[in-house]
Amino acid sequence: MQQRYNYAFFDEASKREIRRAIVKGVSIPGYQVPFASREMPIGRGWGTGGLQITLAVIGRGDVLKVIDQGSDDSVNAVNIKKLVADTTDVEVTDATEDATLIQSRHRIPERPLRADQVLVLQVPTPEPLRSFEPSEAATKRLHAEADYTGAWLELFDQIVRYDAATTGADHPVQVFGRYVMAPSPIPRFDNLKLNQAEHLTLLGAGREKKIYAVPPHTDVVPLDFEDYPFAVERFDGKCCRLCGATGVYLDELVDEATGETYYQCNDTSWCAQHVPNGGSPDLGHWTLRTTGDPSSDREGASHAR
Repeated sequence: MQQRYNYAFFDEASKREIRRAIVKGVSIPGYQVPFASREMPIGRGWGTGGLQITLAVIGRGDVLKVIDQGSDDSVNAVNIKKLVADTTDVEVTDATEDATLIQSRHRIPERPLRADQVLVLQVPTPEPLRSFEPSEAATKRLHAEADYTGAWLELFDQIVRYDAATTGADHPVQVFGRYVMAPSPIPRFDNLKLNQAEHLTLLGAGREKKIYAVPPHTDVVPLDFEDYPFAVERFDGKCCRLCGATGVYLDELVDEATGETYYQCNDTSWCAQHVPNGGSPDLGHWTLRTTGDPSSDREGASHAR
């Protein structure tokens, strides 16, 4: 027997509650809006925050794209697409330019997004002050008073110890000159894509029950110091071995057979579109080399969205 669901899984009252939180988040850029995070048919830690936003805003004319760490074909991305498609019958795509709604974990697509596209980011830990302040009441007070001394001290401590800021991913940003925000565990390479972007960005944390947003054409500035400016990951002299792309975020890979180290586009859709002669990329046999960069951490179930 085929199970019947409401359109987009949720009842209409649940969707309205989530949409109200989204409207408040858009009205106060970077502010974490509490919402009643629902139980989902996927485990917490696998994108429930972003999925709830997607289900609340998706319409019958939307085209959906889901990315997991740059890949359109990972198990998590495929399962989320299947759930949304089964309960909405919307079209799904791997092409960034064809999508109107893009849900992503850990990456912003390489192709610049348009004003008619919405980006939904899955967030494990929405509170940028949590690493030094465990109390929710205290972090709320710090945000209200715009007291971000602790965040600055963390960066200063990294510079004193290592002569550089060592936040590989989830580097804190200040939104609209007011709230300090966790941009989700995107690599530093993607932080600047949020600044004055054409598109709306919505961020959802299912376990922490928070929604926040970056509206279009909003200033998003990474925290840094004048003498230690913010710097993104660099891939000087490197290019994708499949499509030859440069100036994009690359994964460092190791060929299991030969031990050779090479680089490949993290964004599989971008790579597939730029492979010579229109072919599909042959991923071969490789393993991801862990270089201490948190942006390459698969996150697993220990972090929940």
